[in-house]
Amino acid sequence: MAIGKRGKKARQGIDRNAFYNVEKAVEMIKTGATAKFDETIEVAMNLGIDPRQSDQNVRGVVQLPHGTGKSLRVAVFAKGDKAKQAKDAGADIVGDADLAEKVQAGQIDFDRCIATPDMMAVVGRLGKVLGPRGLMPNPKLGTVTNDIAEAVKAAKGGQVEFRAEKAGLVHAGVGKASFTKEALIDNVKAFVGAVAKAKPSGAKGSYIKKVSLSSTMGPGVKLEIASVLG
Repeated sequence: MAIGKRGKKARQGIDRNAFYNVEKAVEMIKTGATAKFDETIEVAMNLGIDPRQSDQNVRGVVQLPHGTGKSLRVAVFAKGDKAKQAKDAGADIVGDADLAEKVQAGQIDFDRCIATPDMMAVVGRLGKVLGPRGLMPNPKLGTVTNDIAEAVKAAKGGQVEFRAEKAGLVHAGVGKASFTKEALIDNVKAFVGAVAKAKPSGAKGSYIKKVSLSSTMGPGVKLEIASVLG
């Protein structure tokens, strides 16, 4: 694929085979993010796991210190007082059986789904719809809870879910190019640290093989792992 002038300029000064400390990498990525929109800064991690093995699954959540810069639409399955708490906390969509009918019909206008435990009998029937999209509420991720207000605030405040895909790849957006260098460094370290702590019992040998940083339209930069975890 031909690389345009903007792409060539973004690649100037970047050695694709070199490893950079996180401070230098963030600086380079911010400088190269010259698109006409506020590019998302993304972290990609290559892990030494086989996600097909049940004891090597990597999944979790992390609260980014400075948020993601993205406004998430949050849906909550709740009723009664819990539904009111969800609305007061800023949930975009709140419902019970009526919301389940909309989801079943394909009306999925949200990025995060939370449910109270008593609603899981209803939500459980939506597994084939929500599961493939990574939206199924899960108590291990804090999205099945009675503390509904805190869950909504966390989702709205920059909480990021992560899950290893095929070939052991984990990736997520950790901010915007408009963020300060310091804020992006904090977010990158928080994300990588959370994935490191989620190391499964079945992982053998080197767990974190490679970490790279990129912007939506820019080239990737390899990170020195020690500089991120240190």
